[in-house]
Amino acid sequence: MGILEVNGVNKRFGGLQALGDVNLDVQEGTCHAIIGPNGAGKSTLLNCLVGKLAPDTGSVIFQGNPVLGRKPHEINQMGISRVFQTPEIFSDQTVLENVLIPCFARRDGSFRMHAYESVNDEGDILTQAEEMLEEVNMLSKKDMMASSLSRGDKRRLEMAMSLVQQPQLLLLDEPTAGMARADTNNTIALLKEIKEKRNITMVIIEHDMHVVFSLADRITVLAQGTPLVEDIPENIKGHPKVREAYLGEAQV
Repeated sequence: MGILEVNGVNKRFGGLQALGDVNLDVQEGTCHAIIGPNGAGKSTLLNCLVGKLAPDTGSVIFQGNPVLGRKPHEINQMGISRVFQTPEIFSDQTVLENVLIPCFARRDGSFRMHAYESVNDEGDILTQAEEMLEEVNMLSKKDMMASSLSRGDKRRLEMAMSLVQQPQLLLLDEPTAGMARADTNNTIALLKEIKEKRNITMVIIEHDMHVVFSLADRITVLAQGTPLVEDIPENIKGHPKVREAYLGEAQV
């Protein structure tokens, strides 16, 4: 059994079958990519994984515990963190302040900013935030306003905000969307480093096949909400069903 299990998930929106009997078994420490054309059900599936959507039938199990029915802060406490397609940061705060905010999250989902339990608590949290910025190569920009960052740096900042919560599972929704190739390659290198250093499990949705084949250990291809093929990247590249449904000549 994997760290994340998706069992028979179905989801309809009126007469539209968005997901049809989706099953996944994501192994710990791997990167599992979910690909497919627009409307294939990728975002719907990701929203089910974080509890934002409830499937009509089926279950989502993380480390033996059900995900469905839990609130977002409860899912974070389980060890699941998400990076959105458009970086979700606090533009009117500095880079360092953005990373500090998740450090002060209460168990009920509220915040206790500037309400330290002790002086040591304050120092430990600040050190933790700065170490995380160093890990994503952003420490030198800690005093910059987040609004002034490039798209690539905003993505790095969002990753720092997610990783400072010490997740075991990181969900990535098109993490290189809108990036220049140089920023894309830097993001690939960063994700590889994070995965290796932390042994973190990743589930990634991505249209850029260069990113997918650079990162994924296993790939699930969705077509009209139904898994078409699941296999290792080497077998996905030339699979006739995949080529016909989506990939064409994958450029890697």
